[in-house]
Amino acid sequence: MSGQKPVTPSPDGLASSIKATKTRGLPPVHLWNPPFCGDLDMYIAKDGTWCYLGSPINRFELVKLFSSILKKEDGKYFLVTPVEKVGITVEDAPFIAVDFEAEGDGQAQRLSFSTHVGDVAVAGPDHPIRIVIDAETDEPSPYILVRANLEARIDRKSFYRLVDIATHLDGWFGVWSGGQFFPLIRSDDLPG
Repeated sequence: MSGQKPVTPSPDGLASSIKATKTRGLPPVHLWNPPFCGDLDMYIAKDGTWCYLGSPINRFELVKLFSSILKKEDGKYFLVTPVEKVGITVEDAPFIAVDFEAEGDGQAQRLSFSTHVGDVAVAGPDHPIRIVIDAETDEPSPYILVRANLEARIDRKSFYRLVDIATHLDGWFGVWSGGQFFPLIRSDDLPG
């Protein structure tokens, strides 16, 4: 026996650990590969609400802290510190893009999306927009890559605003940002 106490994952322990290593900007979770310590009864609901033991986490500062140590590997989500890695459940995307600002026009346009936890991503080659069409309802679900395999679902009002500024290109209806065209729907599939 090594004499070390086994690590028991808890939100308070994670918060303390990350606060002790906190530097400016986002922590370098991509560099951290601690041992897996088990799953935590924590999930992110489809609407972006973070919950622990079935109850919403109402402290924004704590949600923001946890979101800064979120990592996705092999389709699974983890909260990671330099010393522990715990699994959590994400119902859809971990973040919600709640607004965007458009600057410029046409191919020079830049769309800067803000998430509910304060991340900002400018759509472009490093932050692509993608659309998933629900097979049963035909409803689109738009997403933008925010950081390292982590996406934000673009909220409905922002998606409608994207549609308002969209244009046609090569049979697609979509938006320009960061010098890249992002198709939203085939031009032929637009309602009459």
